[in-house]
Amino acid sequence: MLHPPPIRRLLRYAGLVILSWVALSWFIVLVLRFVPPWTSAMMMERQLDALIHGEKDFHLQHHWVPWSRVSPWVPMAMVAGEDQKFPFHHGFDFDSIQNAIDAADDGKRLRGASTISQQTAKNLFLWNGRSFARKGLEAYFTVLLEITWPKRRILEVYMNIAQLGDGIYGVGAASDAFFRTSPAQLGPAQAARLAAVLPNPDRFRVDHPSSYVMERSHWIEQQMDQLGGPAYLQGTQAPRDTERSQRH
Repeated sequence: MLHPPPIRRLLRYAGLVILSWVALSWFIVLVLRFVPPWTSAMMMERQLDALIHGEKDFHLQHHWVPWSRVSPWVPMAMVAGEDQKFPFHHGFDFDSIQNAIDAADDGKRLRGASTISQQTAKNLFLWNGRSFARKGLEAYFTVLLEITWPKRRILEVYMNIAQLGDGIYGVGAASDAFFRTSPAQLGPAQAARLAAVLPNPDRFRVDHPSSYVMERSHWIEQQMDQLGGPAYLQGTQAPRDTERSQRH
């Protein structure tokens, strides 16, 4: 009996591994469309880091809050501050990516071009870092999220797992820690303050905001107003010209 060449068997096994990976990862994404994630890769990474470095006082704060119990200003502020094209793109903002590349070529400060979909994929499934492997996996999970979840689900998960302070993840924990109120009671200014620290929550603080955080908060409030407020996320208004409203 003839046996297939080793290279053919190797390719067959590799194909099975890849198909199994795709099936398993897609199944997890499908489940999380309906089931709130109890943690995220970023939360687990932070907990492990605290354990390794002996941070005995570290306590991770996080609890899930459904969309219906969050002020509409919170997701609006995150979109206004992080990804104004979120309702209309399919996971990637190629214009922002090109602008970031052009800025880097001109020797300007490197700026992020990740969409909320990409950030959700990274926070939920991946680790910190800038390797090509991580970026490739980020793109893969971004595509899975976009074809499996509605936009509102992506934004709901994002605002529940985004880091908003040291050990503080999600709008539920952040509203308790910083404003002593429920997420449903947050107003535009408070929502903008939360969104203002998202570029670097390890450096920027909601409770002791720097002049930059306050300036960015005011800019986010202005953007929310120009975009039409929470109705912008309900598909009730035509998209505005966002070219003049690039990230501050």
